[in-house]
Amino acid sequence: MSTAGKDVSSLKTIIGLEIHCQLNTRSKLFCGCNTDFRESEPNTCTCEVCLGLPGSMPMVNKKAIEFAIKVGKALNCEILETSEFARKNYFYPDLPKAYQITQYDKPLAVQGYLNLDIEGQEKEIRITRVHVEEDPGRSVHVGSGDRARYTLVDYNRSGIPLIEIVTEPDLRSPKEARQFLGKLRATLEYLNVFDSEKEGSLRVDANISLEGSERVEVKNISSYKGVEKALTYEITRQRNMLRRGQKITRETRHYQETRGVTTSARSKEEEDDYRYFPEPDLYPMHVKSWAEDIELPELPDARRARFMKQYGCSFEHAKTLTGQLKLADFYEKVVEQGADASLASTWIADILLGELNYRDMNISQVPTPTMSELLSLLSQQIITDANGVEVLRIALDDLLTMIKSEKIGSSATKTPTPKEIVSKRGLAKVAGDEISEMIELALDENPQAISDYRAGKGQALNFLVGQVMKLSKGRADPGELNAMLSAAIEKRGL
Repeated sequence: MSTAGKDVSSLKTIIGLEIHCQLNTRSKLFCGCNTDFRESEPNTCTCEVCLGLPGSMPMVNKKAIEFAIKVGKALNCEILETSEFARKNYFYPDLPKAYQITQYDKPLAVQGYLNLDIEGQEKEIRITRVHVEEDPGRSVHVGSGDRARYTLVDYNRSGIPLIEIVTEPDLRSPKEARQFLGKLRATLEYLNVFDSEKEGSLRVDANISLEGSERVEVKNISSYKGVEKALTYEITRQRNMLRRGQKITRETRHYQETRGVTTSARSKEEEDDYRYFPEPDLYPMHVKSWAEDIELPELPDARRARFMKQYGCSFEHAKTLTGQLKLADFYEKVVEQGADASLASTWIADILLGELNYRDMNISQVPTPTMSELLSLLSQQIITDANGVEVLRIALDDLLTMIKSEKIGSSATKTPTPKEIVSKRGLAKVAGDEISEMIELALDENPQAISDYRAGKGQALNFLVGQVMKLSKGRADPGELNAMLSAAIEKRGL
């Protein structure tokens, strides 16, 4: 039935994800080659196994399996009694054996879930399976996107241990998909099985459909931030096709990040096309008993609950602070150094993160003593909130300059502390006689505002507060000024 001219905006969006995560082991999945390949010359972290040379025999990395079991447990999955590797047969230049060793009908773990907080409501996203596989090599396209002039292949990545986490189609919007990936990434970081700062460590394929239409697979989404953009584009494309009466065909599309679009790659393969069969060079694994000996660390939800109870954090602040392992650790270190827990949660979650995002910096680049000292100045009311933000910005700009100078080999100098910034810039809070003089000056210069205030116009007092703030260059406390100005006006009327 044609959908031309019909309202398709109400059609339900159905999204399922396949997340490939590189496990942070020191050696590859089936050989002893180094996994720290990113700074190496192409094709130097390889051997006969990961190059697929005739006669080479794979041997399973025990640590990779332990990591995968840990992930399965954290995602509330059932660890299967028997799991085995299979060969997934397809030809591509970055796959030297012409097959990938993965898991098919006997994965490591199945039937789990991960809970999301969606607008204050808990939503369960079901996990279909968690399985282990080897990463293929990397195709390096010389040129732009799908218009590359030629392609080179680097096999350094070939054989890196991957886990693939497959969800049920329970996600209903690109925003939900991004939230899920953020929660999953945090969980993996807490488990210490993955390093999110390594390029290509998390890659996503998404299956998207509109209710009643065929699903489309989008590949090549290289970051969890790019998922929302890719899915938004693809959903818009499918809705527009349906509005024109066109049929959605089942296919695989690639996300072109530089252009922000998806492009058709090929018709969607069926499972039979890969001719799966058990890997003859590897025995089936019986590792369910290992799960009993693997202890899980404190995970994001548990740490969020502890932050609320131990530090009195609000739900939203605790959720933000525990959304990244390094951020949660940073917060606790700042509090351990004497900062007020409530003040620290507000400033780190609401202000520091925004300033870091603006500068494209990360929390690892901020020394905890810098934040602790700034919070101490605020707690002691040495500086106002407004000037606290100013001090933070100056400190971060100095840090960023130092980081850039170190990258280009310049001699780095020690950055000034918040106390030194306050002293040098004259940002200390004004009080006593100094603020009283500024209040009198503002009242002398604005007699009409005094009359308006006495006539019951409340906004006149806000105007006078602004005038004093201007005279103090932001060093006065606006909360205190209201009472002080009211008292000064009343005194003038006596």
